Amino acid sequence: MQCPPWPKGKKLVHLDLKGAPPRTEYLHQLIELFSRLGVDGLLVEYEDMFPYQGELKLLQATAQTPYSREEILNMQELAKSKGMEVIPLVQTFGHLEFVLKHRPLWGLRELPHCVGTLNPHTEDGYRLVMEMLRQVVELHPGVNTLHIGADEVYMLGEGEQSKQWLVSPERTVQQLFLNHVTKVAQAVKEAWPHINIIMWDDMMRDMSQDTLKASGLVGLVQPMLWDYTPDLDVDRTVSLLEKYHSAGMSELWAASSFKGSTSVYTCVLLTQRHVDNHLQWLKVASSLSAGVKLRGIAITGWQRYDHLSVLCELIPVALPSLAACLETLVHGQFSSEAQSKATEKLGVSTVEVSALERQSPVNSLFPGRRLAEVIVELDVLLNLEDIRFFERNMYVRGWFSLYQRQRKLVHPLITMQIHSQASTFLSLLQQKTEAVRVEMLGLYPESTVQEWIEEHLLQAYKTLQQRAHSLHITDRIHEEREREMTSNKVLFKWHCMVSV
Repeated sequence: MQCPPWPKGKKLVHLDLKGAPPRTEYLHQLIELFSRLGVDGLLVEYEDMFPYQGELKLLQATAQTPYSREEILNMQELAKSKGMEVIPLVQTFGHLEFVLKHRPLWGLRELPHCVGTLNPHTEDGYRLVMEMLRQVVELHPGVNTLHIGADEVYMLGEGEQSKQWLVSPERTVQQLFLNHVTKVAQAVKEAWPHINIIMWDDMMRDMSQDTLKASGLVGLVQPMLWDYTPDLDVDRTVSLLEKYHSAGMSELWAASSFKGSTSVYTCVLLTQRHVDNHLQWLKVASSLSAGVKLRGIAITGWQRYDHLSVLCELIPVALPSLAACLETLVHGQFSSEAQSKATEKLGVSTVEVSALERQSPVNSLFPGRRLAEVIVELDVLLNLEDIRFFERNMYVRGWFSLYQRQRKLVHPLITMQIHSQASTFLSLLQQKTEAVRVEMLGLYPESTVQEWIEEHLLQAYKTLQQRAHSLHITDRIHEEREREMTSNKVLFKWHCMVSV
């Protein structure tokens, strides 16, 4: 079913810099690409990649160097020269893992074991959040819109101070949430009256219209309703948006996804999944009542589910998905014309990155294409059953089990077969890993390269190397037996070529 194209409004691309922050040169290439793809603005989530100063300096990343003040200003200038607004996103309640993980700030947690949620009762916590906002706003001269996060405030109400506050029967966790967010939003408006404030909507979804009207948030914030699923519930989403509108929150946003929402550890995504998410959002936009309008949509590209989780798929792998999602919004469907426009803008033959063919030389329309290609090749290799289930290999299970190895009951001919397989797979992994390392180092800091390789390759390496080590020991045992049996005739000889 074709829907009307996405209504007039901004199309933002979300840059999640809390994982795999691009090198500045690559970041600029991405902004150039976003401009060609028709993006209107950037929703930038810095977390620890922001150059916080003074008492907040401890929030800066240590695994890699945060962006400098000059780099952030240059990024904004480039974006503005391309007609793109830059909207900083600063978490102010939940998902403060990058803040509350630091020992001096442990006392600001809602619960000792909940690293992400701020205790809303302490003035120190409130002052910390406001200082973060102040530093970010001041490094974004001319900023018109600020996103204050406030999603997934886990375990709120479970802390001792919250429990004491909730003793009064008329008080609720919903009010506890609204009190803190309203306090922050009011302070932002007092400090910077011209700034529009966006916040995630999920903590308000179960609230009644009356609760929202009485919260003090009406006229202060613009809810951004997020749903990244390919089977988004259209009726429920429309109902939520209309509830917010009826409560007086007339400025509304949507948030979709072009990457980082399939699973916490996805390496190579499926573009169709993200296109389907946008098709559902088109249905939502076309189903809203006449008076309900969306200011725009933020196409999110999560790099981690939270600060402490592993990396999701890298940006180069997801650029075909982004192009396809944007063209879907423009055309109202993922038609052949939409596909053609997306592939043309990237200089590719398909929007499914897993089907990309090696191109030489690599065209300049798709920054990071070579990395995307080698990641796909490596992913294919890692998903071969012979590697994924090497321990279930017929030869390993049948003639090289732990029982057999412990009792030295292994068959020399079979160990040669296992050794040959392990050596071949290790060699292939080493070649592909080096190709990924070379390409990734040109786009990302060394710490990102190291993390990605360890997360995606270490287990496969360990499995194969452990087998090689066992074969090496077995090799020495058989040699000793041979020397005992005869000094003239060599019965078995094989060499382990894999270093332990």
